[in-house]
Amino acid sequence: MHIGVNVPNFGPGADPDTLRRWAQTVEGLGYDLLMLSDHVVVTPDVAEQYPAPFYEPFTTLAWLAGITQRVKLGTTVLIVPYRHPLLVARMAANLHQLSGGRLVLGVGVGWARQEFEALDVPFKQRGKLTDDHIGAMRAAWADEGDYGPGRIPIWVGGNSDAGLRRAVRLGDAWHPLRFTLPWLRGALDRLKVIADELERPVPPVVPRIILRLTTTPVTGPDRAAGEGTIEQILDDLEQLHGLGAGTVVLDPFNGDPHETGHPEVAWEALAAVAAHRPRMETS
Repeated sequence: MHIGVNVPNFGPGADPDTLRRWAQTVEGLGYDLLMLSDHVVVTPDVAEQYPAPFYEPFTTLAWLAGITQRVKLGTTVLIVPYRHPLLVARMAANLHQLSGGRLVLGVGVGWARQEFEALDVPFKQRGKLTDDHIGAMRAAWADEGDYGPGRIPIWVGGNSDAGLRRAVRLGDAWHPLRFTLPWLRGALDRLKVIADELERPVPPVVPRIILRLTTTPVTGPDRAAGEGTIEQILDDLEQLHGLGAGTVVLDPFNGDPHETGHPEVAWEALAAVAAHRPRMETS
């Protein structure tokens, strides 16, 4: 199993030095993928969850590509309707080439209505815009003389049935975000039904789960995957692998913006998981 990390590229603790240390930590611990989130305008609805400053993902990933050597780089998730599809196609293709083919493009439709308004993008059309833009990007990449060779994988996010349909129709993988394992099992059943209806293959699942390490077990039906003792987290990863997840992204941000100024807590949790990688890979 490949394991990635969603690095917080926002909040009061985000600055170039901290982002550099994040990248060095993720790659140094042996993780396979470093991913960033996406917002363009920190409107009030965005700021409630992801306060300023917010480092734009393409710019930041391009910089981190020069700092790292091995780890893959990606977005979780790029909000597709915010940018012209040919601009995204160009930036993604250039980043993919300049990083040595390390880009993974996680995409989503977005949710922040005020941010859509600030960018003059119709919120109610975001689903159709996303579909159209993905098609335009793939068409652009077909011109390898301009955009270069190498297929950029598109992971389609979204936990709704609309997101599942989009993943089946347009994605190389389905990228659900933050969930319980019982929910995922039900969603995977729906994913297969949708794929059968559309007469298309079932896309691989590449989930993003929280990472919240505790000293005592977390119990109850609402326990999220990735939450609890190291034994619970390792068991979650093994169960996800058994459900077909070849890659899992760990998200150590737990909602408090002040966390971004104290990344050592997250790094300790990542180190604990990384220490058990040999056991996980042979189990």
